[in-house]
Amino acid sequence: MQVESNRKNYETTNTHLTLAIETSCDETSAAVVKNGRQILSNIISSQIQLHQKYGGVVPEIASRKHIENVIPVIDQALAEAKITLADINTIGVTYGPGLVGALLVGVAAAKALAFASNIPLVGVNHLEGHIFANFLAHTDLEPPFIALVVSGGHTSLIHLRNYDEFILLGQTRDDAAGEAFDKIARIMKFPYPGGPYIDQAAKSGNPDAIAFPRALRGARGEENYEFSFSGLKSAVLNYLNNAAQRGATVNISDVAASFQAAVVEVLVNKTMHAVQHSGVRQVVLAGGVAANSALRDELGKRAAERGTTLFYPPPVLCTDNAAMIACRAYYQYLGGDISDLNLNGVPGLRLGQ
Repeated sequence: MQVESNRKNYETTNTHLTLAIETSCDETSAAVVKNGRQILSNIISSQIQLHQKYGGVVPEIASRKHIENVIPVIDQALAEAKITLADINTIGVTYGPGLVGALLVGVAAAKALAFASNIPLVGVNHLEGHIFANFLAHTDLEPPFIALVVSGGHTSLIHLRNYDEFILLGQTRDDAAGEAFDKIARIMKFPYPGGPYIDQAAKSGNPDAIAFPRALRGARGEENYEFSFSGLKSAVLNYLNNAAQRGATVNISDVAASFQAAVVEVLVNKTMHAVQHSGVRQVVLAGGVAANSALRDELGKRAAERGTTLFYPPPVLCTDNAAMIACRAYYQYLGGDISDLNLNGVPGLRLGQ
């Protein structure tokens, strides 16, 4: 079904309430969203403190906590929205990508509710959900635009032509940007998740102090939209290890600033290259790393220089949450993209599937 990009084709005369569930990693979340854009509730039960002592998410522990939390979180989302399940028109759920055990908890809960209440079920791609968080934060935002999705598990550049047409321009070949942030932060002995701590330390550091590599630049600048952060991560680790072996003093703020500058430069250059070649005038930033202040500032500056508008959500909608899943589910429902009760978790789900 071809769906036009003009939002008037999606407007409904009646109130449409979407209940969504998100359990792709270590946040158990449920939300109720009205007509795809108005958040009535967005409950997030985080497991950060549980996983901090391990320095990262332990999949089995995450799955078990989802089992404990999913029904209470759903109940709380309905109560905060001041509705009951009988008022819900659509149930959306993340079915990939993510940790398979975690995904299965959310999918099972959503299917049970949809079956018991005879409510349409919509399976949502987590990556698409991150992009759609911007529609919740900016109610006048319309496609088309270029979307940069940057998180612990994903680094992708996407051309969104309309609400249901996604063109994947490029993605990381190895580590995601957020994963690199967390691994470097762990070596620097920052708590998990380490991205915000690197961002804060970098504010007092010199981004030109250390010449860390920028991968996949291409022969004439930024011709491709692929990313690679594994080499950068190794370069930072080698720098810190060599300094330790020599007994040299390391300026942690300079390391943080130089590492962050390398990541931001690649992300921004490739995004603006995509803007130039697509001809769009809007850029959206999404995913957990979208909360990074240096990335927001540099991308905003470069976008303004080209007469392009940058959009990004508030921090609560950058991290994993069910409101963004509800928004995406609403537009899928209006486009006739309904799932059946054979829906299953797909940990390696690709964009557009």
